[in-house]
Amino acid sequence: MEDALQLEKRAPGRSVWLRARKARPQLLLSRRPRRRVATLRWCGRRRLRRLRRRLLQAQAAGAGWREAGDLEPSAAAAKTRQPKTAAPRPAPAATPRPAPAATPDPDPDPDPDPDSEFSSNQSIPPPVVAGPDRVVVLLPFQQPLVFGGLCSVTCLYGQVEVLGFTLRPGQPACEVFSAYTHSLLSINPVHYSMPEKSKKEVKKEARTLLKAHLNRGDRSHLMRYFSALCSIVMLERLQTSTTNFILSQPGLSPVFLQKNVTSKTSAGYLNLRPIGIQRSKRKNGLRLTESVMSAVEELVSVSCEEVDGCPVILVCGAQDVGKSTFNRYLINRLLNSISCVDYMECDLGQTEFTPPGCISLLNVTEPILGPPFTHQRTPQKMVYYGKTACKENFESYIDMIKYVFSAYKRESPLIINTMGWVTGNGLSLLIDLIRLLSPSHVVQFSSARSGYMPKLTPDYVDDNDGLYTKSKRKVRNRGFELPEAENLEFADEEKESPIVFTGHKLMSVESEFAFRKTPRNRELHNKALRELAVLGYLGQLQPPNPKSVYPLHSLTPYQVPFNAVALRISHTDVAPTHILYAVNASWVGLCKISDDVRGYAQGPVLLAQTPMCDCLGFGICRGIDMEKRLYHILTPVPPEVLRDVNCLLVGAISIPQCVFKGQQGLEGTIPYVTTDYNYSLPGASEKIGARESEQKYEERRHPKPKIYRK
Repeated sequence: MEDALQLEKRAPGRSVWLRARKARPQLLLSRRPRRRVATLRWCGRRRLRRLRRRLLQAQAAGAGWREAGDLEPSAAAAKTRQPKTAAPRPAPAATPRPAPAATPDPDPDPDPDPDSEFSSNQSIPPPVVAGPDRVVVLLPFQQPLVFGGLCSVTCLYGQVEVLGFTLRPGQPACEVFSAYTHSLLSINPVHYSMPEKSKKEVKKEARTLLKAHLNRGDRSHLMRYFSALCSIVMLERLQTSTTNFILSQPGLSPVFLQKNVTSKTSAGYLNLRPIGIQRSKRKNGLRLTESVMSAVEELVSVSCEEVDGCPVILVCGAQDVGKSTFNRYLINRLLNSISCVDYMECDLGQTEFTPPGCISLLNVTEPILGPPFTHQRTPQKMVYYGKTACKENFESYIDMIKYVFSAYKRESPLIINTMGWVTGNGLSLLIDLIRLLSPSHVVQFSSARSGYMPKLTPDYVDDNDGLYTKSKRKVRNRGFELPEAENLEFADEEKESPIVFTGHKLMSVESEFAFRKTPRNRELHNKALRELAVLGYLGQLQPPNPKSVYPLHSLTPYQVPFNAVALRISHTDVAPTHILYAVNASWVGLCKISDDVRGYAQGPVLLAQTPMCDCLGFGICRGIDMEKRLYHILTPVPPEVLRDVNCLLVGAISIPQCVFKGQQGLEGTIPYVTTDYNYSLPGASEKIGARESEQKYEERRHPKPKIYRK
């Protein structure tokens, strides 16, 4: 009786297993079925092994896994049923293609599937090594390659876009710097016009372009993944003197290449490591919102039209909302259509092309494909303010902006970057800038995590007072003239016509970033970026050969007599007897003033106030010879420019500590590094290089009354 009950329980189990096997013709050989094998009976495991053997034989014979799944269960079993001793059938021979009658191809590549089309969700195939420090990557349409590191990118076929700049075949290679201090960059294949050719002709054209870079086997392997709107790029290892100098500093090696970022060890990841980059997830790349793209498209359209002249675009918003990233993307998009773009920097803390503490104007003719510390350039006009914030002297900040803006020739579009201080006096100062600079477009950034900022419409700017300008109602369809604009210096042909401001167009942009700096680590992050900008400028001291890095103390400085230059400490008051202590081992601005300082027999020559003058570059005062009365200045500024320097300005911008602590080859005490520091000297107690927060500034300006309780 017990045996009968057991048979009744076993019979339904066997029939259920048979029905499940027939209903599921696609048997996946994974760990999951293997764990179920242990629970089956001996006969069931035998049938399972037999079925797996037949499926493997069918796969070796050329039968597609998906083709068998589309058939009925009985038809699939009949298609894969073969004798146990039968050898796998050879793959069908490809149909020979007739050679062209005119010039036959001496090295034809097989075309395994000329009609294959990859959808937009097809993953990127593994890169193909094309030589030492060089790989070729095929990018399907709408499949970006997000990476960290630095490399040289050349487009071989199709079109790709990097941070808004479009690369096409025939263009020179572009240097791309994707640092982990910012959102990672990506190489995006974009839509391009397809020639009126057949698929076979298009693939033959792509194979012809690859013959100069890949052998026959690699070409055949790569062309198996080729489809419509694919792009092919070549990535090469990149080493520059600036990046090598930055990476040689202690603790800065993970800026471009981090360890253990991903656990994947596939060929696609391993082939990219030798050229100095590593692939990252798509979510780590830069993502722009629809409002950002809409604003960029409109500004590019306006800038390419010559009817309205050259637009002046002012970008404003709170901290960490994406203003600098937007400026880089907009500049690159504009360079796709026009030859040059003017850029004016009004943010003292996070500058784009110069070390911090500067107000500059420069002409951009090459794409910006990296963070600021990778593209330090010499502006056409620059003023050294000497601080990372203007909260102590608004009037001097306004005067410097007007002085720099006077060099704008109005021959190309101008992009103006502003500070992230948009509350209290910062908002009033921004209103002054809008009135003085008269932008045609104001791009205002906002985000869900930033504080409230009113819409800077033309009516709002007219109805509210600034720090130095008063509100004035604008008459409809008529311009208004500001008395402050009379101090601006323009070209001779523009002095005859009055300066008329006709308002601006406000463009509101909502930014959304996956990675944000919190208020707790914002100051540390911004300070690190400022130090990287200084290191990027000092990297120009390295020789052009990037194979070796020379420490700064091994380079030969310039000798400048005391009576050849004037001195000024701009950020604080220092006693004349201590002025040389403040200059020694400091970051100095090399400036040109109109006064002649050669009449002094001895020095140093001290200035009573900070002059309004051009800054030609920067350097380090690495020593002072009191016997010969000489300054030892280390600077990358060329000698022909140094002849015009007659003033040294010292501000609150500090030299990174790694420059002092990382001096190699020294024994004993390191120069300029000590633990015995006298904080009682005037100016010694200030935090050099620090940036005061807005909250502390407002509390110091408007202290709350203290309540004393008994």
